[in-house]
Amino acid sequence: MGILIGVGQNRPTFPYDYFYGVEFDTSVSAPGCTRIGRAELHVSLPIQSMMRRCLVSDAGVVTHYLDPSDSTKYATGGDADLSGASGQVMVEVPDHYVKFEAEGTKRRVMMSAHNLPGFVKIPKYYVSAYEAAMKRSTSQLCSVVNTTDDFRGGNNTSAWDDTYRDLRGMPVTSKSLTDFRTAARVGRDSKWNCNTYAVQRDLYWLFVVEYATLNSQAAHTAELTEEGYHKGGLGAGVSGMPDWGNYNSYNPSIPCGATNSLGNNTGVVTYNVYASDGTTVYYAAPVPSYRGVENPFGHIWKWTDGILADIEAGDDGKSKVYLCDDPDKYASTITEDYHDAGIELPRASGWMKEAAFGVNGDILPTVNGGSASTYFCDYFYTSLPSSGSATRGLLFGGSSNYGTCGGFVCAYSYNSPSTAYAHIGSRLCFIP
Repeated sequence: MGILIGVGQNRPTFPYDYFYGVEFDTSVSAPGCTRIGRAELHVSLPIQSMMRRCLVSDAGVVTHYLDPSDSTKYATGGDADLSGASGQVMVEVPDHYVKFEAEGTKRRVMMSAHNLPGFVKIPKYYVSAYEAAMKRSTSQLCSVVNTTDDFRGGNNTSAWDDTYRDLRGMPVTSKSLTDFRTAARVGRDSKWNCNTYAVQRDLYWLFVVEYATLNSQAAHTAELTEEGYHKGGLGAGVSGMPDWGNYNSYNPSIPCGATNSLGNNTGVVTYNVYASDGTTVYYAAPVPSYRGVENPFGHIWKWTDGILADIEAGDDGKSKVYLCDDPDKYASTITEDYHDAGIELPRASGWMKEAAFGVNGDILPTVNGGSASTYFCDYFYTSLPSSGSATRGLLFGGSSNYGTCGGFVCAYSYNSPSTAYAHIGSRLCFIP
């Protein structure tokens, strides 16, 4: 472990203590964290407050920023074109610096807008404001609000057009990890990707530092603490859909752009899912947005690239994680470009108790034994092959009928990268 920045009695002076973060203890079951670093930064949130929705061209150029409080408007005024014709609707996450420390059972997550000693830079990136859609005529992955036939989501069932199960304007599903990777780069270069592990990991810690809890499904409230800090979480998310299979065969039910009224703000909007007779099947489904990132968990699982697991059969087998840091080398098999991350996943499904953490803040479980209200409060799903070993991809977030099991770090390692189901989608990312 390196020098602790801002912990203890011999804290360096400004600017070396210009950070904010949280500390938690792996031996304590409560998911709440202790805020550390400069108190005023927990109020101003210099990194999170710079996250903003914008339109990005396929060439990677920001063409417009959107109104901070209403994504249907441009920041400069006028109605915004969110159809894809003017660019993809993305959330810009600014350059920032992070440091992760472990001391005994203590874990510390620190962030700064400044390049402090021992901190590692997270370069600016863009993540889709919405769950990824697809332009069917070109098979290009998109982040848009578009209800035309060309943007029919889910499994592309055209027979449902103009019915209560209409999939136009919904995120795309029924695609494999390989399909999503390919679709993200149609007409673009390899800086464009589907959801990536690095983005998933960073977004989670941005949330944890802001709300000082490991529990992303904690009840949402707009009320601040007396100090001006955020509290609570993002709520249950879209996780309580009843009889989903009979409703629309596990296809998406929440259209892209449901949280446009929130703009760049964190919050929850409600959306009613109706049946064929006009009755409400899912009343006031809570659709969360974290700093402009709609449905960061729940609704549909998200295929996540840059990470694979090798899961061995038998009582003595291991479930090892492999990571790739170069998007140009992303693959659906474990190639030489994937390195052993030194992380062993639990061998059985269960509530996540401890994360790998390490110097990169890895969010993968290493120990189960928690619950819906303790430790990380999210569930990990896995299975063992009957013989040999199996390459598995990783899904994150949970889906519409997973209830309290879902959340930012809810993970699923059942499926090979070639798997495609109606309840599995992804996001769109641009990493310049």
